[in-house]
Amino acid sequence: MSGMLKRGVAGGAGRAGDVSGDVQSATAASRSQMSPRTPRIIIGLAVAAVVLALVSIAVGAYTLSLPDLLATLFGRGTSSDRFIVLTLRLPRVLLAILVGVAFGLAGALFQSLLRNALASPDIIGISGGASVAAVLSLLIFGATGLAVSLSALVGALVVAFAIYLLSWRSGMNGMRFVLIGVGIAFMAQAVLGYLITRGDVRDAQQALVWMVGGLGGASWGDILIMAVSLVILLPAVALLAAKLRMLQLGDDLAAGLGVAVQRSRLALIMVAVALVAIATALVGPLAFVAFVSAPIARRMVAGGRLALLPSALVAIVLVLGADFVAQHLIATGTQVPAGIVTGLIGAPYLLWLISTTNREGHTS
Repeated sequence: MSGMLKRGVAGGAGRAGDVSGDVQSATAASRSQMSPRTPRIIIGLAVAAVVLALVSIAVGAYTLSLPDLLATLFGRGTSSDRFIVLTLRLPRVLLAILVGVAFGLAGALFQSLLRNALASPDIIGISGGASVAAVLSLLIFGATGLAVSLSALVGALVVAFAIYLLSWRSGMNGMRFVLIGVGIAFMAQAVLGYLITRGDVRDAQQALVWMVGGLGGASWGDILIMAVSLVILLPAVALLAAKLRMLQLGDDLAAGLGVAVQRSRLALIMVAVALVAIATALVGPLAFVAFVSAPIARRMVAGGRLALLPSALVAIVLVLGADFVAQHLIATGTQVPAGIVTGLIGAPYLLWLISTTNREGHTS
């Protein structure tokens, strides 16, 4: 009996030591999310975003000098300068920044949560669901304005809920979630093509933005909607970030550390879906922005597996840069939607990622 008690005490001490070691490992992993170079990367990306924003506001058919631009932004300047900056260009740039934050964070959350580089809203059909709902309301029901945006939001939420239910098998499997999402994305593209062929030519041209995405229709109302949404959703991202770090260590360890795994995963998915749905509802599915932002950010910070803030900043730079290229550097006689440029950026990365996966059996 004495021997059994000693063995029991020793076993309990061993298990306690294991749990203590797991906690220490998790804490160390959480602290290692920010590498020493991360602050410099964040500052560099922020500076690049500010420079791109100022250039985008200043350059156009009527180009403003830097002193004139700053004077106009601070409430001075001529009436024509104020009209060009405050009415035509500034809303477009501000909306690009806000939707960049939303797309970048949504992509980082999905990819980190599901531990799969392909787990991006535009790859797994969530952006496609928003586009289908928007085009359906526009072409079939004749909706306009806010009604189209609300339809896009509902479409994204419905698709995300459907993927979650279909991937559930006594828990949610990340790979199953991605594969089902990819299938739904192809279905969404097929439905979009059918709706476009059935619609009036003029309506079909208007529906193009919901297929590729663009910032041409930016307004102060759109900015208000996106800004309020981020004010609500960003604190939720901050609160859930610690749980996401624990989930990255594996479900068993996360549960041992007191994380309600399925509840936390569902909450994270809902926040990510809301981010991408609202952004898509305002500017359409800017292809590959959510997909490439987090991997680029993680490579830049060299060691941070989560990198939420760098992902948001990378997405801002991508959206601003793509919109500038679409407006001024592609000579087509008309402005090209920014989503075409982001697609040209993201498609080669997707091909590289797939070829790397085929050779090595995993994604980097």
